[in-house]
Amino acid sequence: MDLRNLFSNLFGIKVKTKDELMKKFLIVGLGNIGDKYINTRHNIGFKILDEVAEENKVTFETEKLGDVAKFRFKGRSFILLKPSTFMNLSGKAVKFWMDKENIALENILIVTDDVHIDFGCIRLKAKGSAGGHNGLKDIQEKLNTQQYARFRFGVGGNYSKGRQADFVLGEWSKEETSLLIERLPTSAKIIPSFGTAGLANTMNTFNGK
Repeated sequence: MDLRNLFSNLFGIKVKTKDELMKKFLIVGLGNIGDKYINTRHNIGFKILDEVAEENKVTFETEKLGDVAKFRFKGRSFILLKPSTFMNLSGKAVKFWMDKENIALENILIVTDDVHIDFGCIRLKAKGSAGGHNGLKDIQEKLNTQQYARFRFGVGGNYSKGRQADFVLGEWSKEETSLLIERLPTSAKIIPSFGTAGLANTMNTFNGK
Protein backbone atom coordinates (compact mmCIF):
# COMPACT_ATOMS: atom_id res chain seq x y z
CA MET A 1 0.00 0.00 0.00
CA ASP A 2 1.44 3.40 -0.97
CA LEU A 3 1.46 6.37 1.37
CA ARG A 4 -1.45 8.05 -0.41
CA ASN A 5 -3.72 5.04 0.12
CA LEU A 6 -2.47 4.59 3.68
CA PHE A 7 -3.30 8.21 4.51
CA SER A 8 -6.70 7.83 2.89
CA ASN A 9 -7.50 4.67 4.86
CA LEU A 10 -6.31 6.08 8.19
CA PHE A 11 -8.01 9.45 8.01
CA GLY A 12 -10.80 8.93 5.50
CA ILE A 13 -9.48 11.71 3.30
CA LYS A 14 -8.96 11.17 -0.40
CA VAL A 15 -5.57 12.49 -1.47
CA LYS A 16 -5.59 13.67 -5.05
CA THR A 17 -2.91 12.43 -7.42
CA LYS A 18 -0.79 14.77 -9.54
CA ASP A 19 -2.78 13.69 -12.59
CA GLU A 20 -6.05 14.58 -10.87
CA LEU A 21 -4.71 17.98 -9.83
CA MET A 22 -3.61 18.73 -13.39
CA LYS A 23 -7.21 18.26 -14.52
CA LYS A 24 -8.44 21.15 -12.38
CA PHE A 25 -8.56 24.67 -13.79
CA LEU A 26 -9.11 28.10 -12.25
CA ILE A 27 -10.73 30.60 -14.61
CA VAL A 28 -10.74 34.15 -13.27
CA GLY A 29 -12.85 36.89 -14.82
CA LEU A 30 -11.71 40.36 -13.79
CA GLY A 31 -14.14 43.13 -12.95
CA ASN A 32 -15.57 45.33 -10.21
CA ILE A 33 -18.45 44.36 -7.95
CA GLY A 34 -21.58 46.48 -7.68
CA ASP A 35 -24.55 47.27 -9.90
CA LYS A 36 -22.99 50.43 -11.34
CA TYR A 37 -20.18 48.40 -12.91
CA ILE A 38 -22.23 45.56 -14.43
CA ASN A 39 -22.30 46.90 -17.99
CA THR A 40 -18.92 48.61 -18.05
CA ARG A 41 -16.11 47.63 -20.42
CA HIS A 42 -13.82 46.84 -17.49
CA ASN A 43 -16.24 44.08 -16.42
CA ILE A 44 -16.01 41.98 -19.56
CA GLY A 45 -14.28 39.26 -17.52
CA PHE A 46 -17.36 38.93 -15.31
CA LYS A 47 -19.66 38.97 -18.34
CA ILE A 48 -17.76 36.19 -20.13
CA LEU A 49 -17.80 33.99 -17.01
CA ASP A 50 -21.54 34.61 -16.65
CA GLU A 51 -21.92 33.30 -20.21
CA VAL A 52 -19.82 30.22 -19.41
CA ALA A 53 -21.86 29.52 -16.28
CA GLU A 54 -25.14 29.86 -18.16
CA GLU A 55 -24.03 27.52 -20.95
CA ASN A 56 -22.95 24.92 -18.38
CA LYS A 57 -26.09 25.40 -16.25
CA VAL A 58 -24.28 26.36 -13.04
CA THR A 59 -24.80 29.34 -10.75
CA PHE A 60 -22.39 31.48 -8.80
CA GLU A 61 -22.30 31.41 -5.02
CA THR A 62 -20.68 34.04 -2.85
CA GLU A 63 -17.61 32.64 -1.11
CA LYS A 64 -14.42 34.08 0.34
CA LEU A 65 -13.00 36.86 -1.86
CA GLY A 66 -15.39 36.24 -4.72
CA ASP A 67 -18.33 34.59 -6.42
CA VAL A 68 -17.58 31.01 -7.47
CA ALA A 69 -19.20 28.48 -9.81
CA LYS A 70 -17.95 24.99 -10.65
CA PHE A 71 -18.60 22.54 -13.47
CA ARG A 72 -17.07 19.48 -15.10
CA PHE A 73 -16.41 18.95 -18.79
CA LYS A 74 -14.75 15.94 -20.44
CA GLY A 75 -13.17 14.79 -17.19
CA ARG A 76 -11.88 18.24 -16.25
CA SER A 77 -12.97 20.39 -13.31
CA PHE A 78 -13.43 24.10 -13.89
CA ILE A 79 -13.65 26.69 -11.12
CA LEU A 80 -15.01 30.06 -12.27
CA LEU A 81 -14.04 32.97 -10.04
CA LYS A 82 -15.30 36.56 -10.07
CA PRO A 83 -13.20 38.34 -7.41
CA SER A 84 -15.01 40.59 -4.95
CA THR A 85 -11.85 42.53 -4.13
CA PHE A 86 -12.33 45.18 -6.82
CA MET A 87 -10.06 45.21 -9.85
CA ASN A 88 -6.92 46.64 -8.26
CA LEU A 89 -6.70 43.84 -5.67
CA SER A 90 -7.60 40.91 -7.95
CA GLY A 91 -4.36 39.11 -7.13
CA LYS A 92 -5.47 38.51 -3.55
CA ALA A 93 -8.45 36.44 -4.69
CA VAL A 94 -6.47 34.63 -7.38
CA LYS A 95 -3.73 33.60 -4.93
CA PHE A 96 -6.25 32.49 -2.29
CA TRP A 97 -8.23 30.23 -4.65
CA MET A 98 -5.13 28.94 -6.36
CA ASP A 99 -3.78 27.78 -2.99
CA LYS A 100 -7.14 26.62 -1.64
CA GLU A 101 -7.83 24.37 -4.63
CA ASN A 102 -4.17 23.43 -5.15
CA ILE A 103 -4.21 24.52 -8.78
CA ALA A 104 -1.05 24.58 -10.87
CA LEU A 105 0.03 27.93 -12.29
CA GLU A 106 -0.27 26.61 -15.84
CA ASN A 107 -3.93 25.77 -15.18
CA ILE A 108 -4.92 29.34 -14.43
CA LEU A 109 -6.54 31.58 -17.05
CA ILE A 110 -7.24 35.27 -16.43
CA VAL A 111 -10.02 36.85 -18.50
CA THR A 112 -9.72 40.61 -18.88
CA ASP A 113 -10.39 43.67 -21.03
CA ASP A 114 -7.73 45.23 -23.26
CA VAL A 115 -7.84 48.75 -24.69
CA HIS A 116 -4.94 47.96 -27.04
CA ILE A 117 -7.07 45.51 -29.06
CA ASP A 118 -9.96 46.39 -31.35
CA PHE A 119 -13.41 45.81 -29.94
CA GLY A 120 -14.47 42.17 -29.91
CA CYS A 121 -11.10 40.75 -30.92
CA ILE A 122 -9.74 37.84 -28.90
CA ARG A 123 -6.12 37.33 -27.93
CA LEU A 124 -4.76 34.58 -25.69
CA LYS A 125 -1.19 34.65 -24.42
CA ALA A 126 0.85 32.30 -22.24
CA LYS A 127 2.61 35.16 -20.43
CA GLY A 128 3.38 38.85 -20.68
CA SER A 129 3.41 42.19 -18.94
CA ALA A 130 0.41 43.81 -17.28
CA GLY A 131 0.22 46.33 -20.11
CA GLY A 132 -0.94 49.05 -17.73
CA HIS A 133 -3.88 46.97 -16.46
CA ASN A 134 -4.17 47.34 -12.68
CA GLY A 135 -5.83 43.97 -12.18
CA LEU A 136 -3.04 42.17 -14.02
CA LYS A 137 -0.45 44.22 -12.13
CA ASP A 138 -1.79 42.99 -8.80
CA ILE A 139 -1.95 39.37 -9.98
CA GLN A 140 1.64 39.59 -11.16
CA GLU A 141 2.66 41.02 -7.79
CA LYS A 142 0.80 38.43 -5.70
CA LEU A 143 1.93 35.45 -7.81
CA ASN A 144 5.42 36.93 -8.24
CA THR A 145 5.45 36.01 -11.93
CA GLN A 146 4.23 37.03 -15.38
CA GLN A 147 4.08 33.38 -16.42
CA TYR A 148 0.32 32.88 -16.36
CA ALA A 149 -2.14 32.59 -19.23
CA ARG A 150 -4.43 35.45 -20.00
CA PHE A 151 -7.41 35.87 -22.32
CA ARG A 152 -7.66 39.47 -23.43
CA PHE A 153 -10.95 40.68 -24.91
CA GLY A 154 -10.56 43.83 -26.97
CA VAL A 155 -12.65 46.80 -25.88
CA GLY A 156 -10.97 49.24 -28.29
CA GLY A 157 -9.22 52.49 -27.47
CA ASN A 158 -11.72 55.11 -28.59
CA TYR A 159 -10.86 57.72 -25.96
CA SER A 160 -8.85 60.93 -25.80
CA LYS A 161 -5.58 61.34 -23.92
CA GLY A 162 -5.97 60.98 -20.17
CA ARG A 163 -9.48 59.51 -20.43
CA GLN A 164 -8.68 55.79 -20.32
CA ALA A 165 -10.17 55.27 -16.84
CA ASP A 166 -13.41 56.97 -17.87
CA PHE A 167 -13.54 54.84 -21.01
CA VAL A 168 -13.08 51.42 -19.37
CA LEU A 169 -15.40 52.34 -16.52
CA GLY A 170 -17.96 53.59 -19.02
CA GLU A 171 -20.84 51.46 -20.29
CA TRP A 172 -20.96 49.74 -23.67
CA SER A 173 -22.48 51.71 -26.52
CA LYS A 174 -25.69 50.43 -28.10
CA GLU A 175 -23.72 49.13 -31.08
CA GLU A 176 -21.20 47.33 -28.84
CA THR A 177 -24.00 45.82 -26.76
CA SER A 178 -25.57 44.43 -29.92
CA LEU A 179 -22.27 42.96 -31.14
CA LEU A 180 -21.56 41.37 -27.74
CA ILE A 181 -24.51 39.04 -28.29
CA GLU A 182 -22.39 37.24 -30.90
CA ARG A 183 -19.00 37.68 -29.25
CA LEU A 184 -19.91 36.25 -25.84
CA PRO A 185 -20.76 32.69 -26.98
CA THR A 186 -17.50 32.58 -28.96
CA SER A 187 -15.58 33.79 -25.93
CA ALA A 188 -17.25 31.21 -23.70
CA LYS A 189 -16.00 28.36 -25.91
CA ILE A 190 -12.42 29.31 -25.03
CA ILE A 191 -12.79 28.17 -21.42
CA PRO A 192 -13.47 24.43 -21.97
CA SER A 193 -11.00 24.45 -24.86
CA PHE A 194 -8.26 25.76 -22.55
CA GLY A 195 -8.83 22.83 -20.20
CA THR A 196 -9.22 20.09 -22.79
CA ALA A 197 -7.22 21.09 -25.88
CA GLY A 198 -4.53 23.07 -24.04
CA LEU A 199 -3.40 26.66 -24.34
CA ALA A 200 -1.41 26.34 -27.59
CA ASN A 201 -4.26 24.70 -29.50
CA THR A 202 -6.77 27.14 -28.05
CA MET A 203 -4.58 30.06 -29.14
CA ASN A 204 -4.38 28.67 -32.67
CA THR A 205 -8.14 28.18 -32.80
CA PHE A 206 -9.36 31.46 -31.32
CA ASN A 207 -6.70 34.18 -31.58
CA GLY A 208 -7.86 36.87 -33.95
CA LYS A 209 -11.38 35.45 -34.14
